[in-house]
Amino acid sequence: MEHSENYVHPRLHIGMRNLKTAIAATLCAMLYYPFDRNPVIACIGAIFGMGGDVETSRKSGESRLIGTAIGGFIGISFFRIYLYFHPFGNTHSLMFPFLFVGIVLLIMISQYFGWPDAVRPGGVMLCIILFSTPVDSYISYSLNRMFDTAIGVMVSFGVNYFFPRDRVLKWLKTLKSVKKFCDE
Repeated sequence: MEHSENYVHPRLHIGMRNLKTAIAATLCAMLYYPFDRNPVIACIGAIFGMGGDVETSRKSGESRLIGTAIGGFIGISFFRIYLYFHPFGNTHSLMFPFLFVGIVLLIMISQYFGWPDAVRPGGVMLCIILFSTPVDSYISYSLNRMFDTAIGVMVSFGVNYFFPRDRVLKWLKTLKSVKKFCDE
């Protein structure tokens, strides 16, 4: 990959958001471990739900949850209709109009309620349901993905709520002064 002559390499550093995102995703994986449950969707929810501060996390997480729910329920509805025509669920060209109409509905619903950022996560959820959901468990599968997203978003929000930048900087300052005191 070539860069233009004007490209400036960013200063690489590990910032607060970087650490909090990693903490949130890792906490999700740890929460799911004892239940032998796949943490992927929860981790994704945590990563996409993390913002630079509590308010940004709330907005990001809300969009993620709302989009996942809209896409999930549209996907469940269309998948059910699809199974009426193709009970074994194998991908068929009939799925394409369902995807098209589902995306249009998702965008319209998101616009109507003022949630434009819900379109992307909703579209992802819709595609997952339409193209990779087990036929015999598409409803529970879809509801579980919505639940997993909610867990990830809540963990992300919790990390940002309990570890705001100013509080962490205060702790670090205290640790430095304690270390300095101990070194003397």
